[in-house]
Amino acid sequence: MSEKFVVQLSEQSAPSHWGENASLSFNEHGATVHLSEQETLKNVQKAARTIATQGVKAVELTGDTWCTESQWAFYQGFVTPKSLNGVTFVDNAQSDIKELGNLKTSAIWAREMVNGTADDIYPESLAEKAAEFIQSLAPEHVSYQIIKGDALLEQQWIGIHAVGRGSVRPPVLLELDYNPTGDANAPVSAALVGKGITFDSGGYSIKSSEGMLGMKCDMGGAATVTAGLALAINRGIEKRIKLFLCCAENLISGHAYKLGDILTYKNGTTVEIVNTDAEGRLVLADGLMAAGESGAPLIIDAATLTGAALVAVGQEYNALFALDKELVREVEDFASQEMEAAWPLPLEKWHQQNCPSAYADTANSRAQKGGGYGGASNAAGFLSRFVANDGKGWVHIDLAAAFNMSSTNQWAAGATTQGMRTVARTLLEKA
Repeated sequence: MSEKFVVQLSEQSAPSHWGENASLSFNEHGATVHLSEQETLKNVQKAARTIATQGVKAVELTGDTWCTESQWAFYQGFVTPKSLNGVTFVDNAQSDIKELGNLKTSAIWAREMVNGTADDIYPESLAEKAAEFIQSLAPEHVSYQIIKGDALLEQQWIGIHAVGRGSVRPPVLLELDYNPTGDANAPVSAALVGKGITFDSGGYSIKSSEGMLGMKCDMGGAATVTAGLALAINRGIEKRIKLFLCCAENLISGHAYKLGDILTYKNGTTVEIVNTDAEGRLVLADGLMAAGESGAPLIIDAATLTGAALVAVGQEYNALFALDKELVREVEDFASQEMEAAWPLPLEKWHQQNCPSAYADTANSRAQKGGGYGGASNAAGFLSRFVANDGKGWVHIDLAAAFNMSSTNQWAAGATTQGMRTVARTLLEKA
């Protein structure tokens, strides 16, 4: 008999003594998760979280009722930052064991990055770890460069440099090229851009201690697009894709950027700094311009960008933005197919004007708490100034569901990986 805690899945109701409509029952060997007609996968994930909170460290899923999605839901609910390998999947007729392995490979890497301390995951190490991860999956098809410190100024990546110059750890831009075509002149089919703020103090617009505590997660966008690319590679994508990670620590020092500074970007746009805690959009602007220079017809960026998105959609959904209305509807559908919740929020051209400045083309926010009304849309409007083709083929994912400060009935504290599968499916369907 296995020494692991055995978990079965049943379509039958739990015995009445476990309570009315109970989704979980226990026996001498382990537990049984009882399916319900409503919110099936969510209830499986909740059951897994319940088992984990009982102190169970490792489980073995058994039986023919499990499928790929129910096994993955269980895994997502069971794992914690301290234990990412506690679930043994069952290889049965309803499950794609290879896909589960691919999901786990990407998810473990993303969680290790997001949950890792800022002392270990800093701008250059994040870029190096991302490059090493993707290269390990397809070493003959991956090349990359890391542009660091003052070299960013030489190539006019003004935003990344400004945000990161206050730290002794230099800011970097990772440009990675995944090219399985064998043709050095092959067109780039898609570009991914990730916000890689490895720690966000807020700068001179300093956060409270409580608000700063979880800010090691502010590189969740970089982790999400990297893990999404890895998943797409393991699923067999054969298109050329570029990955741009915009990495910096937003800290306070005599070298840090300040309120009232004006940045002049590579495309000529001038930006007044009215909030140094609205730094994510400043680094993404560089990444989006780099993605545009690649000629990619599809550009996806992901970022833990605004608290306003959290207010709008909560922690269960990621927020989607695009000037390309057809694309944003498609990405919403891709997210649904991947069992990830995502919801479009408003974005129009006129959102570009919602952060006015008396001194520059735009400010990086409004001088109001949370950026004022419509803060998530205004941030997306700012980003749209730096996108090629008037926004055609570009989608922005504000990762409201990427991280939990404390555990919930579905998730342990920390990274969730929500958004990773959406990125992978969009690449596979649209690149």
